[in-house]
Amino acid sequence: MFQVAIGDLDRNLVGVAIVGRPVSRHLDDGSTLEITRLCVLPGVRNGCSLLYGAAARIGAEMGYARIITYTLPSEGGASLRAAGWQEAGDSGGGAWSRPWSAPQLFPAICEPNTEVKTKWVKVLSAV
Repeated sequence: MFQVAIGDLDRNLVGVAIVGRPVSRHLDDGSTLEITRLCVLPGVRNGCSLLYGAAARIGAEMGYARIITYTLPSEGGASLRAAGWQEAGDSGGGAWSRPWSAPQLFPAICEPNTEVKTKWVKVLSAV
């Protein structure tokens, strides 16, 4: 759906977030967005919080009701809390179970993370 980026004073790209429809078809209700990727270079202060906040503001302007994302257990979630997101429990984990899934088709290049993830939600509007 959209991407948002941040740069440094020299106009170098230092962080990016990719936002789209939820990966889970059960959450793809037309009023929910999901941040599917977020990457910030090391040493960029508050970069993750800036991107989470910008993605939520853009989603709200586009008329979406909520935005979600997931973190790994090794990620504390401080940037999400700073941007006003709420922890919504554990989600996912386990092995891919479909014979046509990417790990079976491309085992050498696709190693999925099978850890249980933490789901985060930010309500954008009261729909």
